[in-house]
Amino acid sequence: MHHTSLDSAQRATLLDLFRVSVEAAHPNHCLEAHWPAPPSNGRLIIIAAGKAAAAMGQAAERHYTPILGADGFSGVVVTRHGFGAGAPLSRLELIEAGHPVPDAASAMAATRLLAIASDAKANDLVLVLMSGGASALLASPAQGLTLADKQALTRELLRCGATISEINCVRKHLSGVKGGKLARAAFPAKLMALAISDVKGDAPDAIGSGPTVPDPTTLADARAVLARYGVTPPPAIADALQNGANETPKPGDALFSNTSFTVTASPRQAIDAAAARLRALGYAPTLLGDNLEGEAREVAVWHAQVALEVARKGQRAAILSGGELTVTVTGDGRGGPNQEYALALAIALKGAPKISALAADTDGTDGGGGEATDPAGAMIGPHTLARAQASGRDAATFLNNNDSTGFFRSLGDLVQCGPTQTNVNDIRAILVEPGARDP
Repeated sequence: MHHTSLDSAQRATLLDLFRVSVEAAHPNHCLEAHWPAPPSNGRLIIIAAGKAAAAMGQAAERHYTPILGADGFSGVVVTRHGFGAGAPLSRLELIEAGHPVPDAASAMAATRLLAIASDAKANDLVLVLMSGGASALLASPAQGLTLADKQALTRELLRCGATISEINCVRKHLSGVKGGKLARAAFPAKLMALAISDVKGDAPDAIGSGPTVPDPTTLADARAVLARYGVTPPPAIADALQNGANETPKPGDALFSNTSFTVTASPRQAIDAAAARLRALGYAPTLLGDNLEGEAREVAVWHAQVALEVARKGQRAAILSGGELTVTVTGDGRGGPNQEYALALAIALKGAPKISALAADTDGTDGGGGEATDPAGAMIGPHTLARAQASGRDAATFLNNNDSTGFFRSLGDLVQCGPTQTNVNDIRAILVEPGARDP
């Protein structure tokens, strides 16, 4: 029996593709061309928030310390619990907070950021380093709401199958920091945001729920999201979503006249880097898009059909995609969208020969319990189902219980790398070797 469901060459190629994708979007590479000059007669204030925040803050320290000296700038970095250790900071203050559900540290972090931004004067430059995950990491409950109210609603939205953009629409209108409200606090200082995008179309208002940019969504939109998924909010949240004081600043508001926003890395860059590596290895890559959304198991069935169609041509090929899939949780197992996709893909491929795949989150953690040690994703090969069956494990049973982590852990096919210090969503790669159509 194989010790893994993949041969060593497939495994090495898939892990190499993941590494190349992550590297293309790492702060060490993607920020260098974008640093602004420090203000000539004001302070440089650095605010970083998101899963890539520690490495973004570290890159800022590396750039500005030789120019300004160690005391020439100040600021705060907010990242996920366990994500700070990989990029230690020497000057900027580090706060680790809860993700995907905000915690008390998230509330403290948002309060701290708003205070620092509010203290900025007209001659200062507020440099905001944004990355995905900032929505949960910065929790400033709107007037009349408690952190517990927001935590409960976030959990319900994560479980009901709402897309991340829908969840963020609701969060913006229950927050004192999201949806342009950090920019409101910093006004009239100059504000520049550099972002690593983890969202469809790299929309500035969606990255970290857009704390520095105008918000095109409304309170009515937020109420509509809850209605669409049958979520009945507690009275305090219902009241907050009716309260005009919680509306976000809109495009055209003068408070954005001295702000800018630049995307420095995106899901597309990660996919393109993987495609370039595949071409160098002799694969013909097909790109299905860098911003796919949908139910993980349904997307997996579609991708299995694409893979089998490609296999009939008998060429060495690869299928790449990015984006962020969702899981509607009905079981009590552990997993995340990438692991669930991989499990559903293995079931749909039915042990087809010479087809292997990896699905992983570029931030290094895929769903799970919100721990820095959660798996990034999983890999499958032609022997995945047979190996599971040989040890008495039925793949469909694990899928029905949303227990993809349990399934892949037993096979040794989880992708475990820890926090990567970036976040450009998921990368999915399917390799089809010549002769895959043979029985």
